[in-house]
Amino acid sequence: MQADDAARASDKPLRYRRVMLKLSGEALMGNREFGYDPDVVSAISDEIAAVSQMGVELGVVIGGGNIFRGAAGIRTGMDRVTADHMGMLATVMNALAIQDALERRDLTTRVLSALEIREVAEPLIRRRALRHMEKGRVVLFAAGTGNPYFTTDSAAALRAMEIKAEVLLKATKVDGVYTKDPMKHDDAEFLPKISYLKALELGLQVMDATAISLCMDNKLPIVVFDVKQSGNIRRIVLGESVGSVVSAE
Repeated sequence: MQADDAARASDKPLRYRRVMLKLSGEALMGNREFGYDPDVVSAISDEIAAVSQMGVELGVVIGGGNIFRGAAGIRTGMDRVTADHMGMLATVMNALAIQDALERRDLTTRVLSALEIREVAEPLIRRRALRHMEKGRVVLFAAGTGNPYFTTDSAAALRAMEIKAEVLLKATKVDGVYTKDPMKHDDAEFLPKISYLKALELGLQVMDATAISLCMDNKLPIVVFDVKQSGNIRRIVLGESVGSVVSAE
């Protein structure tokens, strides 16, 4: 976007002023098989910085699948609780990586961890998180819920409720919700809008069932969008039609 376009966009009224962004660890990999793609981390950080500078209060939950997936450990015979704790630690590493990238863009950030690691992150205290956001700091929520058997999707939904977010943004590698995996099926149908119940009934991989149910119970809309498309987060907070919306209607 050109400078004058960005200026005009910033003059538009915000549709959402407090947002929870859910990033998968895989989103940070780009085309790599493991770890981080610096270009992808840079692009995502630019998006977050641009939205924060518009006055949007941002919380971010990041998965850990680019480093370690608990499910993979379980398949090799690892104890479920141990595997899930390793996955939580992977999310802390990702949160620190994004924090570093954001602070190089002159943003003030805080990492709040559901597991106590005081040397690298603050303990997750809800009122502290709210205060950070009110001061314009980007809050990175790490270590999931702090409990095994819960995914970072569930953590994102839970944290969104706790901070009273107006919307949950689910960043993916595709441009929204489809009836089937569009990467595998040419006949997959794009769904610009879908209800929570329908998403659960069809078993669509929007988020896990626990996360969708929590959003449904608290009437929190979920916007599923393509994180690779530059400017999508900004467009969403300005109220433009991007991706797919999962809501009560």
